[in-house]
Amino acid sequence: MPDVTPPGPPPGPRDPGDAWAVGPDGTKAWGRFGAAGLLVDDGAGRVLLQHRVEWSHHGGTWGIPGGARHQDEDAVTAALRESAEEAGVPEDGIDLRHAAVLDLGFWTYTTVVGRARRPFEPVIADRESLALSWVPVAEVDALPLHPGFGASWPALRGAIETVPHVVVDAANVVGSVPDGWWKDRAGAAERLLSSVAALAGRGVGAGELGLPFARWWPRWTVVLEGEARAAGAGAGAAGTAAGAVGAGDLGGAADSVGIVRAEGSGDDAIVEAARSALGDGHAPVVVVTADRELRTRVEALGAEVRGPGWFREQ
Repeated sequence: MPDVTPPGPPPGPRDPGDAWAVGPDGTKAWGRFGAAGLLVDDGAGRVLLQHRVEWSHHGGTWGIPGGARHQDEDAVTAALRESAEEAGVPEDGIDLRHAAVLDLGFWTYTTVVGRARRPFEPVIADRESLALSWVPVAEVDALPLHPGFGASWPALRGAIETVPHVVVDAANVVGSVPDGWWKDRAGAAERLLSSVAALAGRGVGAGELGLPFARWWPRWTVVLEGEARAAGAGAGAAGTAAGAVGAGDLGGAADSVGIVRAEGSGDDAIVEAARSALGDGHAPVVVVTADRELRTRVEALGAEVRGPGWFREQ
């Protein structure tokens, strides 16, 4: 980073976070509470990039929409807010994929990676962009990149198609805790679905999935069988056959949570859910169960297995 501090943004009401952080050696980085940005792809091989205005830090280079975190603001919220303010990215139109953190000790930058749920055209919504463009992944390296983004791009590009998927054996997970589930299996399954929805919104530490970066937001499939199939009725899943999926009222992470209601064997439905996820190119596919026979079956497909305790720890 340069020794001379570049000029700041145009005058106006600012958050306390809109200031320079200064390291012990005098290194300066924008964002008193750190900074965050959003790398979003359109699912068709393009990523949204911002040509930074000249007065900004490393002005004239290409990077991702982002900026200083506000006081008490988490990195994901900051990345979505900044990309909405700078590029018109719809805050409800992004499926989170993962987050990578650059930690300088006195300052952090979090790159939040997501995929657009639906097509949208970026809009220059403030004075911080010279241009906004959907750039084919293969052409990104040809641009003059912001040094920070340029350093992180190879690793980000390598994981752009990675989609982890967790399949939950609801009967096994619910039955692992003596909380009265045998009296009300549908109610116990409802509680499990609430826990899954919370995890889908919060994400899972990268190390728990054997993946790089800091945090991932997997896709989730919960397999219900027997009386538990009545759970999640408000989710709008049509039918009861294995493969019928609906998310409905599962919260902000609804699009990443699916429900399978098994008509017959729950184990068979879990195996099929794992097979389907692997067939879609998802990896790693993690099945949450303590059933030994089921473990053997899904591992033979190429899936990994975690026990109910792992799920509860998350």
